[in-house]
Amino acid sequence: MSHPQSTPSMVDAAYGQIRRRILDNVWPPGHRALEQEVALALGMSRTPVREALVLLQNDGLVEVVPRHGMRVLPVSPVDMREIYEILTALECMAAELLARRHPSDAELAPLAQATEAMDAALQGDDLDAWAAADERFHAGLIELAGNRQLAATVWNYWDRAHRARMFSLRLRPKPVNSTREHRELLERLRAGDERGAAEVNRAHRARANRELLAIFEHYKLAQM
Repeated sequence: MSHPQSTPSMVDAAYGQIRRRILDNVWPPGHRALEQEVALALGMSRTPVREALVLLQNDGLVEVVPRHGMRVLPVSPVDMREIYEILTALECMAAELLARRHPSDAELAPLAQATEAMDAALQGDDLDAWAAADERFHAGLIELAGNRQLAATVWNYWDRAHRARMFSLRLRPKPVNSTREHRELLERLRAGDERGAAEVNRAHRARANRELLAIFEHYKLAQM
């Protein structure tokens, strides 16, 4: 009996859709689904879904269970603490590199716009829009630093940090301090204050990371 063939583009599409659902917590840690259920949800045949699940298992996002489809894997608080430490250190270095260049208002415009979008989202009580704007700010900071190796290392951990943040988005205190902290960081960057930019960013990240890790502890999420 012949099986329908899957093309690389079909596998890529299945991989992208499943991965996005996991990272955005549409399919949260522990979520189980049969291969056929995943295929139906994506409007695809099972063959590209099966191949995509193998790739996602290699990424550490799912466990492929023979005859039972897949299970979305947890992320441990220990892993997240270590990832946050790495990202905080690299982001502070990015802030130093950017401040050293004395960036212009035009260069910093994407960060300023993201900060204003965060403020507007909070006023509208739209946490998803706030999270998207916050990520634009931090991604923009990494890009503007201009160090490709630093950026590549950050992007290696970005998806797992995004997944944890989306999981905890509605469990955290309302992020009322973030806009003020971003504006303070922008002032230090504009002034070319390397040490000040790094210190402001470190304090900002430390506060956010404490909130996230406290949620893991509060909910006794030995594995998220």
